[in-house]
Amino acid sequence: MTKRNAITVAILGSLLALPSFAQEAQQDQDKKNVDEKIQVVGSRLSMRTATDGAAPVDIISAEDLLKTGITETAKALQFAVPSFNFPQSSITDGSDAVRPASLRGLSPDHTLVLVNGKRRHKSALIHLNGTTGRGSSNVDLNAIPMSAIKRIEVLRDGAAALYGSDAIAGVINIVLKDNADGGMITATGGQTYEGDGEQWKLSGSTGIAVGDGGALTLSAELHHKNRTNRAGPDPRQQYPLLDNGDPDPREATFDRYSFHVGDAEYDNAALFANYEQALGNGTLYAFGGVSDRTSKSGAFYRRALQDGNLTEIYPDGFLPILAPDVNDYSGYVGYKWMVGEWTLDLSGGMGQSKFQYNVEHSLNASLGPDATPTEFDAGTLINTETNATFDVSRFVPFYNNSDLSVAFGISYRRANYQIEAGEEASYINGGYQDRPGGSQGFTGFTPESEVDQSRNNTGLYVELENQLTMDFMWGAAVRYENYSDFGSNTSWKLSGRYDLTDRFSIRATANTGFRAPSVQQLYFTNISTLFVDRGDGLVPEQSGTFNNISDVAQSLGIGELQPEESQSYSLGFVWNGYNGLAVTVDAYHIAIDDRIILSGDVSPEDSPVVADALEGTTAQNARFFVNAVDTTTQGVDVVVAKTFDLGSNGDLKTQLAYGYNDTEIDAIHLPQLLDGLESQLFDRTEQVRMTDSTPESSASLGFTHSIGAWTSTLQLSYFGKYTIDYSSGAETYGPDWLTDISVGYQVNDAWQVKAGVQNLFDQYPDERGENNQFNGIFKYPLTNSPIGFNGGYYFAEVTYQF
Repeated sequence: MTKRNAITVAILGSLLALPSFAQEAQQDQDKKNVDEKIQVVGSRLSMRTATDGAAPVDIISAEDLLKTGITETAKALQFAVPSFNFPQSSITDGSDAVRPASLRGLSPDHTLVLVNGKRRHKSALIHLNGTTGRGSSNVDLNAIPMSAIKRIEVLRDGAAALYGSDAIAGVINIVLKDNADGGMITATGGQTYEGDGEQWKLSGSTGIAVGDGGALTLSAELHHKNRTNRAGPDPRQQYPLLDNGDPDPREATFDRYSFHVGDAEYDNAALFANYEQALGNGTLYAFGGVSDRTSKSGAFYRRALQDGNLTEIYPDGFLPILAPDVNDYSGYVGYKWMVGEWTLDLSGGMGQSKFQYNVEHSLNASLGPDATPTEFDAGTLINTETNATFDVSRFVPFYNNSDLSVAFGISYRRANYQIEAGEEASYINGGYQDRPGGSQGFTGFTPESEVDQSRNNTGLYVELENQLTMDFMWGAAVRYENYSDFGSNTSWKLSGRYDLTDRFSIRATANTGFRAPSVQQLYFTNISTLFVDRGDGLVPEQSGTFNNISDVAQSLGIGELQPEESQSYSLGFVWNGYNGLAVTVDAYHIAIDDRIILSGDVSPEDSPVVADALEGTTAQNARFFVNAVDTTTQGVDVVVAKTFDLGSNGDLKTQLAYGYNDTEIDAIHLPQLLDGLESQLFDRTEQVRMTDSTPESSASLGFTHSIGAWTSTLQLSYFGKYTIDYSSGAETYGPDWLTDISVGYQVNDAWQVKAGVQNLFDQYPDERGENNQFNGIFKYPLTNSPIGFNGGYYFAEVTYQF
């Protein structure tokens, strides 16, 4: 039995073995989950509602995530939190399988992700192509099944002084279900208006009482999705001319819809557990999970006449398929107990992400028709993170008879990054007829690219919080971190809130933060075939990504990567009005120095220094990671929520959320030896990607109406303008509006049915300009679209609660 089959069998077994408990117990647990809207993120010490803190926090319940029928955790979060961006992409290699997500218009790696308040590991994949966040790695939120989630807390404020590296834009804390009884099983199915993208998902969770007051919650998911395709026909010549110069007759019968532009085919299996048990004078807890995903997405079609094809194998050309196997494993265990007035929490955990590149329906033309395989293992990326923390907290008497919350602690983290070479046929050049070497679609990692490097860091923090008077609350934190590679960093945070009246409060924060260069940015290296836009079309080149410890980077004067450092300020107000009305408005200013970028390509023709550095390598150009840019991001977030009692007509919950942000480049500073190459290293395309590739504003207006056994939802989502720069010039897309509706009916205490439509009016992004459609094949932008390019989608769902 293969590993994937074993995981699938285990998940099916857990779903089929869900115990049957009383419906009343589940209803009690559901009520508890709704009432227990307290924040863990943003304060280690206080239990507050979303509007009671000094910084803005969104609390998204499991019900909020599930109500529109969205099947991916990250995509559901995009429609729940307007400042969160999760754009669609296609033909972006590994990024088709693990898409980048970002908060407040910043890079994906500027947002820290926690699970149950503990740091979550990042994906091994680093985004190298034209997506938002190029050069970054992010946490794969879709590795966490929605069936395991009790709520998600989104802190929209810097928090490096509280949690360490990465928390510049904010923090996402995923709280897992913790019920001791009851559960649910849900089956979902749907497809697009076009009749493709068919998908089904079977998910469930159950709570099991353990011992005296203990609880084990198991959650599982099986998810399959077929691909979508919105490619235009390829009008180009496909076959060599005949000996007499006439076109090949097969040109008339060739299926010109040969490209794949759309969502990848997708299979995911996940199993999560959350455990808590009273032990001695404390609580033992543990949680973790495993997910296994495969996807299949297309690369560029290889025409029959191209050198990269062998007509003996593919007489009509072929579409290489990138089919990575993405595995995530995580586990945490801890013990929380009291010693006198002190609360102590000792925990440790490990998380690992493996991204194995597989290439199907391909070939290595340089090996010839008799020797080349058609499927390849192109190599594996592995990121492993180990964390250990010891936290101590208590309340001590303070000024004016108030209590001062005191917390301090120490943390240790070790990160290891590995690149394993692919099989020889995936990268070798066999010399056959001067054809290009390596597996077409994605060239494998060579033995020279293999890496096994680690770094560690230790952090010390102190955090204070005090409700000085009935009207005034303040907090302060400082954190010192020491890294084995670049040294140390100290961050601080101040926060305050003043209640001017019982209903109106002002709040503000000021903090410094940092983001340590990730191990992916420190150690990733590879030479592969990439299609590069040189102004006269996309051409293949052997492009080298060289890490900072390589001879190439050192000879170019690329220094060691240093941490990005930030200074953030926020100011806002909270209005808790009458009859449940809540309004929050928060403005923010985030300045980041020394942002790390993946540079553009430089070639021997650009400089003799580059020519000397690349001598002896197979690369035609070079790129690398470098601290090069200072930016300032400013914006405002608005949330308005209100519940209406309609009497005999039921209840209506409404929420309006709006986010605006703008990023500007303050300075560009590049290595001295490459002076004069700014237009290549950080060109217009990359500048636009950093500042304008995400919508400048986004908003949502949601209505949930309940009457009797019926529940209906209507959500209007707005995404503002965003820009993509091409060789022929920049193009701006948007704004876009989406309308989602769903209707649910509670058949009885156990069964519920639901049906709905996402993108009711079948909206698509603006089309690319004629000069940027690649012969009409790429009708829509391949990256950055917040609404994707699938059009309308309808679904049905059945849930059994026990």
